[in-house]
Amino acid sequence: MRCDQIIKLTGYKSRQFYPDKLRRVKYYDSEHNRYLVFLSNNFELSAMKIAELFRSRWKIELFFKWIKQHLRIKSFLGTSPNAVKTQIWTAISVYLVIAIIKKKLNIEKSLYTILQIFSVSLFEKVPIYQLLTETEPQNLEGCPSNQLNLWDL
Repeated sequence: MRCDQIIKLTGYKSRQFYPDKLRRVKYYDSEHNRYLVFLSNNFELSAMKIAELFRSRWKIELFFKWIKQHLRIKSFLGTSPNAVKTQIWTAISVYLVIAIIKKKLNIEKSLYTILQIFSVSLFEKVPIYQLLTETEPQNLEGCPSNQLNLWDL
């Protein structure tokens, strides 16, 4: 903790919109070697607690930024908490399945590229390995299948 100050905004417009006192907390983040300054109207919590809360809030902001960039959620389809959670969990599940496929098949393409390939070939009946590696499918006749047969055709 570098400083904990009580300040008042001095600009004409800012003083009109918020005439009350504010708390200015300056914190040194040794992990990233930088200073962070937070403004708060909470005078009851300790300065360290305010710094922790703002850092936690920033982690949430970064998480949502990551969601938008990697899970391709541009907007939420519903507004209820359940709809938002369902959409996030579905997107995370898809992302994890793609990551598992990438690791298991030892694919060097990025997860984004793999998602792009899947999105344009969604209705094609092509084995995943062949789709991602552009190679001919391997002969899997001798390999035991872990799929159950419904009909013996």
